Amino acid sequence: MFSRFFINRPIFATVIALLMVLAGVAALEFLPIAQFPDITPPTVQVKAVYPGASAETIAESVATPIEEQVNGVDGMIYMNSTSSSTGEYNLTVTFEVGTDADMAAVLVQNRINIAEGNLPSEVIKQGITTKKQSTNIVMILSLEADSSIYDGLFLSNYATLNFSDPLSRLKGVGNVTVFGAGDYGMRVWLNPEVMRMRDVTPNDVYNAISSQNIEVSAGGIGQPPQSNNTKFQYTLTTKGRLSSVSEFENIIIKALPEGGYLRLKDIANIELGSQNYGTISKQSGKSAAAIAIYQLPGSNALDVADEVRAAVEKLSKNLPEGVKCDVILDTTNFVKASLEEVLVTLIETTLLVMLVVLIFLQNFRAVIIPSLTIPVSLICTLAVMKLFGFSINTLTLFGMVLAIAIVVDDAIIVVENSSRLLATGKYSRKEAVTEAMREITGPVIGVVLVLLAVFIPTAFIPGITGELYKQFALTIAVTTFFSGFNSLTLTPALCAIFLKEKHETKFILYRWFNKGYEKCVNGYVSIISRMLKHPVKSMIAFAIFTIAAFWLFVKTPSSFIPEEDQGYFLVSVTLPPNASLERTEEATEKLGAILNGYNEVESYMCINGFSVINGAASSNSATVFVILKPWKERKTKRENVASIIEQLNREAYSIEEASIFALNPPAINGMGATGGLQMQIEDIGNLGSGELQKAITEIVSESKKIKSIGSMNSIYQGATPQFALNINRDKIELQGIDLNEVFNSLSLYMGSAYVNDFSTFGRIYQVLLSADAVSRERIDDVLKLSVRNSNNEMVPFSAFTTIEERLGEDLIQRYNMYTSASITGTAADGYSTAEAMRGMESLFDSLLGKSFGYEWTGEAYQENKASSSVAIIFILAIVVVILVLAAQYESWTSPIAVIMVVPFAILGAVLGSIIMGLPISIFSQIGIILLIALSAKNAILIVEFAADYRLKGEDIISASIEAGRMRLRPILMTSFAFIIGIMPMLFASGAGAASRLALGSAVVYGMTLSTILGTLFIPNFYHLMQSLYERIKKIRN
Repeated sequence: MFSRFFINRPIFATVIALLMVLAGVAALEFLPIAQFPDITPPTVQVKAVYPGASAETIAESVATPIEEQVNGVDGMIYMNSTSSSTGEYNLTVTFEVGTDADMAAVLVQNRINIAEGNLPSEVIKQGITTKKQSTNIVMILSLEADSSIYDGLFLSNYATLNFSDPLSRLKGVGNVTVFGAGDYGMRVWLNPEVMRMRDVTPNDVYNAISSQNIEVSAGGIGQPPQSNNTKFQYTLTTKGRLSSVSEFENIIIKALPEGGYLRLKDIANIELGSQNYGTISKQSGKSAAAIAIYQLPGSNALDVADEVRAAVEKLSKNLPEGVKCDVILDTTNFVKASLEEVLVTLIETTLLVMLVVLIFLQNFRAVIIPSLTIPVSLICTLAVMKLFGFSINTLTLFGMVLAIAIVVDDAIIVVENSSRLLATGKYSRKEAVTEAMREITGPVIGVVLVLLAVFIPTAFIPGITGELYKQFALTIAVTTFFSGFNSLTLTPALCAIFLKEKHETKFILYRWFNKGYEKCVNGYVSIISRMLKHPVKSMIAFAIFTIAAFWLFVKTPSSFIPEEDQGYFLVSVTLPPNASLERTEEATEKLGAILNGYNEVESYMCINGFSVINGAASSNSATVFVILKPWKERKTKRENVASIIEQLNREAYSIEEASIFALNPPAINGMGATGGLQMQIEDIGNLGSGELQKAITEIVSESKKIKSIGSMNSIYQGATPQFALNINRDKIELQGIDLNEVFNSLSLYMGSAYVNDFSTFGRIYQVLLSADAVSRERIDDVLKLSVRNSNNEMVPFSAFTTIEERLGEDLIQRYNMYTSASITGTAADGYSTAEAMRGMESLFDSLLGKSFGYEWTGEAYQENKASSSVAIIFILAIVVVILVLAAQYESWTSPIAVIMVVPFAILGAVLGSIIMGLPISIFSQIGIILLIALSAKNAILIVEFAADYRLKGEDIISASIEAGRMRLRPILMTSFAFIIGIMPMLFASGAGAASRLALGSAVVYGMTLSTILGTLFIPNFYHLMQSLYERIKKIRN
């Protein structure tokens, strides 16, 4: 027998265990730490700039050719883009989970190269960037000044020059983005009226700057080959590219007839300003620059945060007086707090399990054995986690917490059976342990195989659901394997050492417990005896329980991943179309005044001019990051993030000039910009922005009638007032004006035209051309602009241009090549996200005609996709268990008798979710998978012993009763150890509480009901299937 070798060689068994522990400890140092595994779909971002172009122009000339080529790239799930009137185009391509991000970026870049031939030359000149996008924000830093000496422009560029580069080089940092007043730019503010009087066009200025601000390669003197024997070589240099304001001021525009030169400073104001004035960041009301730190996939989030903090402390020593850098958001605080809570649960579970074992075995020596074997199995699992490329995250720690019950089960089975035989007085310690192992080696191996059969197949489920299951399932599977190995090697060796041959005097509480247990056994035997005498009634009851389990499972609301209190939330602020950045600032200041009244709020960062919903710059939008105080300071329900968001959304209605709504961040960082149910409404019929706006307005209005929908918001503005310039081309031709000159003048005056580059502070910045602010205030200013005709006369725009008011879009969104509008919904109180999603879908189906379509995106896309995998996972787990047991027992009836207990576990898990008021989330589903294995384990212990008694000549009923009586104690001991060990999850609070509560409610209630009903029905299942088997066998014979 395999175990006899280790019983006789306990030191050998101990050495193997120590080597397993050393391997795990060594791996611990190299395991990354994160909230979740790396399960976010890879994304690739494409950026282009078309200075001065409208959103419609960018959508037609940039978005369409690029997306026609990128569409359908290998591994793509969906793509969404924004074309903004600020001249910016952003495309985000999202790929399937598991796609190599670097290869995805290469594939997208190849498609972009094909599209470049159809893009405007101005876009090509600016350059198109394609890069993989890091989506997991680790930190947001705030660089702010105590006084007004340093403005937002200085702070933003100081952050870029002195913080961005050093932080980007840190290990584990994927990307560093600075939000603020923008990069430096050499701004040339033209005065159109002076230029008209001086007979100068903006194209003249453009050409002058282009020709006089240029990088020059001057060559050298004495370079080989030479005609004579030259002794020295020299490099020639000359001033080509300009670097200062004064140098640009002195650029020559033209020579004057009376002598001298007309210089740039004579017709324009030149300053070192901002490349883009569309965004302003403020930290709790003060000008600031926000620095977002993104994590590199596969790195350790906690290590990244520590490295960033150390680097910030070092860099802060060189800050100018009055400037400080603070960490305003550290998402690893949630990770650390959440993992700490799970570790506390791990310790509590271990202690409670040991307490239950002590109560049942009533022997301190017996308790020592599982207390030694549990750490060996858990620690050794870390080494395999490293080999698999896993991280220490919520799922793997949950796996370890739940695996404690499995590990202690294996040890208890060995210890209990050895103690029982030793108590008979017929055996010595080694003989008792050897005989015990002879009896239970089969059941132990069977239990291990069943657990492996349940969990390993789930690791092969594709997509994000499979990724979530994989690390949890394989962690338990590996722990189970090592536990089974230890139960055949280390545990029997320890039993032979620690167990005593003589009975100890029982403590009075133990005697009371034993009397109660004896009554329980007698009552149990009486009940199953009556049930075995009435098998039909028993099976009718079983059928009722089974129907109830599956009916409740289908009817109970479901969700993807529970929303957590992550210690911060986001606020979207949207003003009416065409609202200026100053008005947006005023609105966020009012919002800040409200936030200042919240005791739970620690600080907040406003990014005016940027929308987190669509990821685009817009003067009438703002995003606010609200950072809450630590969880320990917010213990009441009123102080959690959901209550704060609900209260803020009510109070924000008082700010009438803006649409304001707060949202939780996504449950999985990087999966969408915000939490909530994100959907894209697509204009399939190309009806235009007006019809799309009507559809969105009607949807938002009608959504208030759907009970499952808590709120629905959209920031889409398809009816933005605009001015159309009607240029009479006949008049242009008659007056000898070049049409291209007209268009160039418009672009250079009213846009923000990129000319070329200049160098300063060791970096390259853009030279930008535009009319001064006074000449761009009113629409009539356009008519005052002038253009030169073929007779060298300056002709005003009013001679050939009329102005017409119209409605259009300042921001055009596209989703999978269709013009679209984004909608964000939330579930109403008492309803799950799945119910809200079905409610939204039914609403859209009833209101939208064939000309409009809709698609889920972000986290909602993954939830909708994951819902179809649940049934497959459960069926796969059950089928594989049956096949493995059939192979082990060479029988089809015994596995069915074992698996028939599963409905009780499912019924308990569903009832637990209902009682706790929770939907069935992916954590509940993980719990059910575990319950399938644990309930089957209990059934195996009874069925295996019943089969042995049957082989010894007992009749089926007697064998069933005796097996139930014999195995009741270890079943109750292991089940209660599991239930009580997991009980702390039912009282979870703080960071990560929602996940622990979802998992705990499913497994605690599920295991409780499975233990109570399973132990009663398993003898009946064996009796039924064994009787059926013997009848069939008799008929065949």
